[in-house]
Amino acid sequence: MPSKTKKIMIIFGHHDTEQSFNSAIRDTFIEEASRIGHTIDLVNLFEEKEQLPFYTTKINPPPKIVLEYRRRLENCDIMFLIGSCHNLRLNSILENWVDWVLHPKWFFSYRTMFPGSKYFKNYGYPVPGALKGKTGIVSITYGGPMITYFNFSIFDNIPYRRIKKSVFKLGGLRTKYLRFYSILPNLSTEKFEKHMSRVRNLARSL
Repeated sequence: MPSKTKKIMIIFGHHDTEQSFNSAIRDTFIEEASRIGHTIDLVNLFEEKEQLPFYTTKINPPPKIVLEYRRRLENCDIMFLIGSCHNLRLNSILENWVDWVLHPKWFFSYRTMFPGSKYFKNYGYPVPGALKGKTGIVSITYGGPMITYFNFSIFDNIPYRRIKKSVFKLGGLRTKYLRFYSILPNLSTEKFEKHMSRVRNLARSL
């Protein structure tokens, strides 16, 4: 048993909240993490009474629910996103949540390296904000085999690279991943259990 239990906020972004492979990931993780003593704060995005609008800078200040999500994240040690890959991105409801919640200046701020410069005023670096030093976990399911996505792996816009290098890094988060390939309706029981074993191992490693 870990010397210190964690509070984990799970952001679940799959439309099938009861019988999907992604819901099995969520439930298996919660079961194992709770058994160890971790505390779970669960958000099922498709079941939220208040739904976030599509992200736009025209809504300012942001909806109150965004501020509530941030408050809950500040009270957690770990943020865990669970969803599927759609067109080399997380599914839209999760991407929209990321756009709203993990946003400057709460998540990070930008500091110029050349204050007052006419030509380099936008050249600088991010300064992590409210979640600095915490852990961000991403679970992504893919419909195809790993080789299908291999050709894209050198680019930063494949989901796990983009989330790590272009989102989580901005906020100073440590990053962990679960990636599941060839997740189809006819998945064998043996394969399914092997995947769930990985989920339990993740919970135990925190």
